[in-house]
Amino acid sequence: MKPQIPEENPDTEITHTQNGGRRPQLLVTGAGGALAQRVIQRLKHHYDIIALDFRHRPEIQACSASYCVQFTKREFEDIFRNHNIEAVIHLGRISAFEQSRSSRYNANVIGTKKLLDLCVKYDVRAVQILSTYHVYGAHPYNPALIEEEAPLKAAELTMDLVDSVELENLAAIYLWKYPSLNVCVLRPCNIVGPGINNTMSRLLSRHYAPWVVGFSPMMQFLHVDDMADAVAASAHRHQRGVFNVAPEDWVAYTRALDECNCRKVPIPPVPDTVPKFISNLLGWRSFPRYLVNYFKYPVVIDGSLFRETFGFQPQYSPRELFAHYREMKN
Repeated sequence: MKPQIPEENPDTEITHTQNGGRRPQLLVTGAGGALAQRVIQRLKHHYDIIALDFRHRPEIQACSASYCVQFTKREFEDIFRNHNIEAVIHLGRISAFEQSRSSRYNANVIGTKKLLDLCVKYDVRAVQILSTYHVYGAHPYNPALIEEEAPLKAAELTMDLVDSVELENLAAIYLWKYPSLNVCVLRPCNIVGPGINNTMSRLLSRHYAPWVVGFSPMMQFLHVDDMADAVAASAHRHQRGVFNVAPEDWVAYTRALDECNCRKVPIPPVPDTVPKFISNLLGWRSFPRYLVNYFKYPVVIDGSLFRETFGFQPQYSPRELFAHYREMKN
């Protein structure tokens, strides 16, 4: 049974006449990333975009202003004071391999709470939050297609994903406590393609990739351009709710490695000290231990709710996705 979609407010669509003819101002966090830059290119004709990144100040010509600041710093509120921000796209989630567990929690949970509190304080009309399918957890008893109302088991299986689950719990609180924020949470499958620097993309780009012996779970892959289209589609229509974002097809992990011309390095299905040793030996800084179960058990999500709500249809097939990684190795 699909979760009920909160009723959409017909007045939430921002028009160009609401600010005396000026375009609405949109804050994009994590603006230095490949996904965010593609989103900005899709929305630059509809919004005055304010770019924000915690790593470095984004230099993007399409943006009217750019900042480098931590969410937890006091000067972060100055951005809301100095701009009439009407919508926020929060893509600035820190991945597990980037910083320590406590640093990730402070940025992803405490920082996001600060962001949401400022959105409430300054009457922001729409907030879009990028999450991940990892929150469902990799478990041998996962259903064939995981729908949005499924429990988020990741925190029960590994402490490395606690911040991801807590971020979603926080978003859920604001989704129902502050309906005027129009909070929309997107849970995409594996985002891959040019410029993407996440775990899966880095593994597919290598000549050697890990394979847990005896396992080849089904996986879903979404091209970064398709994900940018999905974010842009939901930005134009301020629909509250939680949505999986995934194509209708999926591929076995070992087949994906073959299609990308990756040589499979067998890893025995034993305690995670062995995967860590092999990862360090081969320079796989991007293969964290908590992900081992995702290479054993399928986590296939049902993206039909998002497709039906926003009329979304991915343009890239798996073969076209994997061609990029084959070409990298030539």
